[in-house]
Amino acid sequence: MTARLVNLVFDSALPRDLAGFWEGLFSWDAPFEPAFRSEQGPKHGKNRLHLDLASRSPEHQAALVDRALSLGARHIDVGQGPPEEKRVPWVVLADPEGNEFCVLEPREQYEGTGAIASVVTDALDPERLARFWSAALGWEIGVREEAIVGLRPPGGRGPWVEFLASEDEKRHRNRLRFEIAPRRGMSRAAAVRRLRELGATGLGSTKRGGETMTDPEGNEFSVLSPR
Repeated sequence: MTARLVNLVFDSALPRDLAGFWEGLFSWDAPFEPAFRSEQGPKHGKNRLHLDLASRSPEHQAALVDRALSLGARHIDVGQGPPEEKRVPWVVLADPEGNEFCVLEPREQYEGTGAIASVVTDALDPERLARFWSAALGWEIGVREEAIVGLRPPGGRGPWVEFLASEDEKRHRNRLRFEIAPRRGMSRAAAVRRLRELGATGLGSTKRGGETMTDPEGNEFSVLSPR
């Protein structure tokens, strides 16, 4: 009765150019694919979802940062301080459209994930949001700390899905969001009913024939046809 995580969608003013940046940065080797959708509206503040990229060594981390900068990324400060002060071991960047992402130092937890270590969502209540998505996807909670709760990918392969404590409430439509799909043998209508029972809210049909919903903290996601 669980759904599969299929896509991570980026809204973008120039989808082809943004896709080129991310494809140039690394090869996609995750169990779900990025998708870029045309969206002309401006970005409002910090995204509630962002990517953490994995590195294998300090040298690899530095090389990833240099490559991202050469492709059009820039350093940004979201509270960690300027890069020259090195207050934290990870590096915070923004892609050419301002979408934040982190290049992490090597961490044992993310060995074997591939290029993307995790997809991180800001959450007022990380535990509650993790329980919702754990039930929706059938992923186990693999880490539970004071500030973050993380879902372990099935089989240990691919990015984690993590929920990071934040005091900032959601005010705008997310520019990054999940697309999920029921597994074969389960209808989309049945999947939507189950997600409602778990605490999701339905918003109506999408242009792609799916169903738009929000999780218990209002983060948008789409339910596609079974696959």
